[in-house]
Amino acid sequence: MQRLAKQLWVAVTSLTLVASGCAPRQPFYFFEDGDLSHYVGSIQKLEYPDSDQPPLDEAAGAVEPLTLSNPSFDNVWELSLEEAIRTSLENGKVLRNLGGRFASFGGPRPQTGEPAVSLLTSPQQTPTIYDPAITETEPFRGVEAALALFDAQLTSSLTWERQNRPQNVNPTGALIFQQKLLGDQGNWTSGIQKRSATGATWGFSNSTIYDNNNSPIREVPATWTTNYDFSFSQPLLQGAGVTYNRIAGPDPFDNIFGRPLFRGVLLARINADISLADFEAGVRNLISDTEQSYWELYFAYRNLEARKAGRDSSLEAWRKVHALYVEQSRGGEADKEAQAREQYFFFRSEVEQALTDVYRCENRLRYMMGISASDGRLIRPADEPTTARISFDWQQSLVEALSRSAELRKQKWVIKQRELELVAAKNLILPRLDMVGRWRFLGMGEQLINQNYDPYNADGGANPDPLVGTDAYSTLFSGQFQEWQAGAQFQMPLGFRRELATVRHFQLQLARERARLQDEELEASHALVEAVRNVDTNFALAQTNFNRRVAAERQVEAVQAAYDANTVTLDQLLDAQRRRAEAESSYYRSLVDYNRSISQLHFRKGSLLEYNGVFLAEGPWPGKAYFDAHRRARQRDASLYLDYGHSRPGVFSRGAVSQNFADLGADAPATQLPARDPATRAEPVPASLPAAPGTKSEPTAPELLPTPAA
Repeated sequence: MQRLAKQLWVAVTSLTLVASGCAPRQPFYFFEDGDLSHYVGSIQKLEYPDSDQPPLDEAAGAVEPLTLSNPSFDNVWELSLEEAIRTSLENGKVLRNLGGRFASFGGPRPQTGEPAVSLLTSPQQTPTIYDPAITETEPFRGVEAALALFDAQLTSSLTWERQNRPQNVNPTGALIFQQKLLGDQGNWTSGIQKRSATGATWGFSNSTIYDNNNSPIREVPATWTTNYDFSFSQPLLQGAGVTYNRIAGPDPFDNIFGRPLFRGVLLARINADISLADFEAGVRNLISDTEQSYWELYFAYRNLEARKAGRDSSLEAWRKVHALYVEQSRGGEADKEAQAREQYFFFRSEVEQALTDVYRCENRLRYMMGISASDGRLIRPADEPTTARISFDWQQSLVEALSRSAELRKQKWVIKQRELELVAAKNLILPRLDMVGRWRFLGMGEQLINQNYDPYNADGGANPDPLVGTDAYSTLFSGQFQEWQAGAQFQMPLGFRRELATVRHFQLQLARERARLQDEELEASHALVEAVRNVDTNFALAQTNFNRRVAAERQVEAVQAAYDANTVTLDQLLDAQRRRAEAESSYYRSLVDYNRSISQLHFRKGSLLEYNGVFLAEGPWPGKAYFDAHRRARQRDASLYLDYGHSRPGVFSRGAVSQNFADLGADAPATQLPARDPATRAEPVPASLPAAPGTKSEPTAPELLPTPAA
């Protein structure tokens, strides 16, 4: 029976486990109400920040964009290049760019089908107008932070202590020492310490102590003690000198890493100059991309007009052939009607694509100008590209490219930084030898201060109680108690392993930065060569394509007359019309590329800002700064001359960068297109801009009729 009961229990248990499965089960609670609103079922959630930053009006107020199905706009905005650049600079808190689309002027065309999204993909890499000021005020590497290391430091502390402790004293020793020590003690310490540019540390401090206890050996229960200390410490070898301290700053090893951390005033100043070079490059890129976008929009309009002319001529040809086709006349064969129809729809698709390119280029220019993507207006360039031949002196251009480039100037600042760091690193090879000294005035009395000038008499004299009625400051001013200390502190690691490795580290860094500068200069010269070649090539192409355009127009006229006289076939006429449209577009493509290459040459020479009339200037200081500086200048003027040249660091800057290089040939004289020979002489360029899309009535295509049966 027991065996049967055991088997039955095993079977019931197995059935229960199979029915419940292997999933864990929640426990049962008697007072559970089922409200689990406090339960958190996930670790993280996608949440929105609690920010009151409203969206930009230009972004939130954008209207429906212009498209092929929505081509209507309120008016045309005749925009000059100067106005476009000025608007870009006015709205340029973040120095926008097109993400390198116009970086190669001899290579592929800009990616007109893609929007500029560099800010969305890498916002931290885009320069802003705030970057130089942020670098200047950086709390660890900024100029003010480096100067703050030499500021006077005021310290003060006040403590009060209650004593109540037992002491290991036998009854006999209790005549001198208490078995239970009771007392109060207060300590007030304050001082000021100042570091100098030579590495010295000067200090002035005061310590006042109140002591009251029940020791039987004391003459009075409570006494006041005060002292004033004058101290100094001057490095003689490692850490000494104005140059080292202005490069490295005090205590370069005083950091959590325990390695040299140079953060002196000179290095902080160079960091600010590097940020200014980055800012200049950002402004230059903003202007360059704005100008490139402007001329690309100009070409988009011209290309649209060329495609519209081809569409109109092909439509006229189709209408004539279609009329002959309906009448079953000679010249209206089905293959010719289909060929004319295909030509028309080919040009119609070209017009639609060109119109879309106008909208895209206009939107890109709006982005560079920092205005709304669409506001009911259509921008149309008001300036014509130049047809004059611009020539630059090669040697002067090369000198400008190597001296005015913001990238090269930035790299030279980096090299200067490494040179200064190497100077500071070599100072660390010296042993540490500091001269120290201290002079102290002391005073003690029953009171801290009173009106009776009763100093403590150390000799005693006739008074058996010399501390009774005295005050500490009277004793201090009597000058009876003075202490001094003078000495030297020496420290030197055996082998200088870390110091020698530090020197070698900065030597290698300096060699690396110099090698980078050499290759950057080589790259700048190659880029300048390509820019000069592009100017010359695009000018020649502009001449050739203009003559090609004139020849294509005359070819269409001649073939049209021959076709009307039934001496040529239709395909020759259609081919001539297509060639004319391609010649028209190619001419304006080369003309726009010529103007873009001029801008690119100024970009490579470093004169693009001057070429567009843009100059960088520092903003004004607060009015209080001018007042203080004027007072300081008057103080220096009224003082005696003292040659403090020994405290000046070596020259590391050549002064402000000149932004006007006219004497170097930056503004080379322009000459008109030369007449090579009568056969290739360039004819004048049309001065008027094409009409805006949508303002000219589009010819209507004929109704598509079924092809007649053979």
